[in-house]
Amino acid sequence: MANRTDPSAKSIHGTNPQNLVEKILRSKIYQNTYWKEQCFGLTAETLVDKAMELDHLGGTHGGNRKPTPFICLVMKMLQIQPDKEIVVEFIKNEDYKYVRILGAFYLRLTGTDIDVYRYLEPLYNDYRKLRRKLGDGKYSLTHVDEVIDELLTKDYSCDIALPRIKKRLTIEAIGALEPRKSALEDDFEEEEEKDEDEQPMDTDVVGHEKDYYRGQSPTKERERDRKRDSHRHRDRDVDREYERDYDYERERGRGRDRDRDRDRDRDRYRGRDERDYGRERRGGRRRSRSRSRSRSKDRKERGRDDGEERRRRHGRDRDSSGSPRRMQDDEKPAKKKKEKEKEKKKDDGTDHPDPEIAEANRIRASLGLKPLRP
Repeated sequence: MANRTDPSAKSIHGTNPQNLVEKILRSKIYQNTYWKEQCFGLTAETLVDKAMELDHLGGTHGGNRKPTPFICLVMKMLQIQPDKEIVVEFIKNEDYKYVRILGAFYLRLTGTDIDVYRYLEPLYNDYRKLRRKLGDGKYSLTHVDEVIDELLTKDYSCDIALPRIKKRLTIEAIGALEPRKSALEDDFEEEEEKDEDEQPMDTDVVGHEKDYYRGQSPTKERERDRKRDSHRHRDRDVDREYERDYDYERERGRGRDRDRDRDRDRDRYRGRDERDYGRERRGGRRRSRSRSRSRSKDRKERGRDDGEERRRRHGRDRDSSGSPRRMQDDEKPAKKKKEKEKEKKKDDGTDHPDPEIAEANRIRASLGLKPLRP
């Protein structure tokens, strides 16, 4: 019952006001001791007293993410939903800075875009210090204007997701909001007026200096002209040196470009030579492979011929190592051949003891004529 929203409260952004706080954070706030003891039964009037007791702001802290009293009071304001006039009074309160921050935070959650810019932007001029409790439980120093800038520009603040608002330029384009006027604008106008007043004085000083130089002696004027000429010559020398350096740098750049082109061409030709060398090497490998194949063929043929020769020899040896009868049978035709050759020689007359007659018989035998008889 104590955690329910006031029945007379209106929905904010189409939902229950307490739903603007995430469920996890909302449950932690309901279980917190400060919520149970100090926020029970508070009304819009008694809430001011609790707000005046605040000494820091923040969301949650510690390992179990314990909520701060500031966020508990924000949750209580969402629950009871005070009137807009009370919230505006919170914001306009200059005596208690944490009360002002509490009202600004609640208005940022529940107010319209125009109300947010209208009531929060004047707080940019408040530079008072504030203590902020961080997530690790330590305190940090901040200021009112920094907190207001966070509320207007960031999406999260004090572990609560802030509702989206329109850009100020969009609202100004509609005409619902006047352009913002800075508090320093008056100071800028005063400085501009002072600058305008000082300009005539400067012109008078320049005129006085001209009159002063005009009344000087001719020798001083010559010295002044000589110094002016020396400065001109010096400037001319500086320009000449600058041009010389520029020309040197330009020629140096051209030389670098030339060297770069030469290196590029060398690399290109080197790559081409390497490719050609690779092709020749591959072709040599192919040739060597073909040579090796031909050599292997020659070896095979040679081996085949050697095998046939061995077989022949083996056959001869086998014939020579045969039986005596076979040998005698083989010797008979050889003797007959020799006898026939002798008879032919006797018939031809080539075995005549006279060499001249034997030579003539050979010639006649070759011609097919009968030999000469003795």
